[in-house]
Amino acid sequence: MMNKKQKWTQSGSACSKDKERNSDKVRTGASNITARKEASFSDTTKLMEMVVERNNLKKAYARVVGNKGSAGVDKMTVVELKAHLQKHWQEIRKSLLEGQYKPNPVRGVEIPKPGQKGIRKLGIPTVVDRLIQQAVSQVLVLIFDIDFSDSSYGFREGRGTWMAVKKAQENVRNGKRFVVDIDIEKFFDKVNHDLLMSRIARKVKDKRVLRLIRGFLNAGIMENGVVVARDEGTPQGGPLSPLLSNILLDELDKELERRKLSFCRYADDCNIYVRTKRSGERVMASIKTFLQKRLKLKVNEQKSAVDRPWKRKFLGYSMTFEKNPRLKPAKENIRRFRDKIIEKTRKGRGHNIQRFIQEEVNPLMRGWANYYRLSEVKQVFEELDSWVRRRLRVILWRQWKKPKTRAGKLIQRGIEKERAWKSANNGHGAWWNAGASHMNHALPAILFEKMGLVSLLHQVRC
Repeated sequence: MMNKKQKWTQSGSACSKDKERNSDKVRTGASNITARKEASFSDTTKLMEMVVERNNLKKAYARVVGNKGSAGVDKMTVVELKAHLQKHWQEIRKSLLEGQYKPNPVRGVEIPKPGQKGIRKLGIPTVVDRLIQQAVSQVLVLIFDIDFSDSSYGFREGRGTWMAVKKAQENVRNGKRFVVDIDIEKFFDKVNHDLLMSRIARKVKDKRVLRLIRGFLNAGIMENGVVVARDEGTPQGGPLSPLLSNILLDELDKELERRKLSFCRYADDCNIYVRTKRSGERVMASIKTFLQKRLKLKVNEQKSAVDRPWKRKFLGYSMTFEKNPRLKPAKENIRRFRDKIIEKTRKGRGHNIQRFIQEEVNPLMRGWANYYRLSEVKQVFEELDSWVRRRLRVILWRQWKKPKTRAGKLIQRGIEKERAWKSANNGHGAWWNAGASHMNHALPAILFEKMGLVSLLHQVRC
């Protein structure tokens, strides 16, 4: 749980109030989970009746439809789900209660990993299977979540990245200034089915539910029209996979708690905080052995390390090296943001600049600023704001094209005639001119503000 007496480093009273409001949101996890923890399951032999219960299904249906998502192998969309259920639900319900339901293969999809080489494999279930997985997940979470570690933050209601990041910062503030950064290699592709099912069966005694979960795990992946059998992994893309990953990795959490180690885990990304590099190296070696022997999982050597927290990133955040460290966006994520802006602005050369800002640039700025609103280092956002304006000036410089047009536009915006003509004919490229004084004077920050350009600094309010 978050330490309510902890004081954050601030750069002004406005920032202080904003951060306090933020911290209130971050620390709501415990109260949101309380009601769920009151549930008690002394008998788990009749769970399928709970899965198909009307209110549980209504909640699952709302979640699946709200998430939208792509169609599965049967090409049915979420829009078509309601009509399909009205016609076929009774037979689906009957097969579930009798333990005879057969999940469909998932549709294999490959997407590039953000900011990295390689691809991530997704498995998209049919919408009916997504509904059933969601309904099962809502019942299982009542059984398992109550015993999950307080240091586990991924895929749990009332918890999330902000809570994990703040807890990581608190660990470093408490003097644990080395991090054992563990990344599990291809976790969602390598989960051992038998191990996972044995962990689920410790608490779930309804054989119909166990058979159904095994069916979802073993459902093949359709790739290029061919169904490929699967004997390991829980492909990302289905509502049940996140909970199953937490059930398996809870054993890692319990081991870390048994050793009285300070850690934060979000899915397969686990950071353990220690006081010395030597102790960190011992922890790394022993946890590698534990994962391999107990859970049949392997640590990704390239992505894992024992290092200073400010040299690593956790959930997109890094921190400063002071004794009282401040949060900031990780360098890699800043580069990724820049790449997205570059991609946007390359496509915006022929657009009305104000409309382009509103429709293309601002949504990206707001989303990025919202995720990094815990940041306490304003220089990053000042520099990015300036850089984004320069990218927009590049668009305008290229739109003006000819020296005569450029000179006229500069004169129109208050640049004296001789200087305007000299600038228009300087022979330098668009990026150089976008950063030069004549373009900064002709197109100042306040002009972009009037066009509605979002400021990262004002959104985050460091």
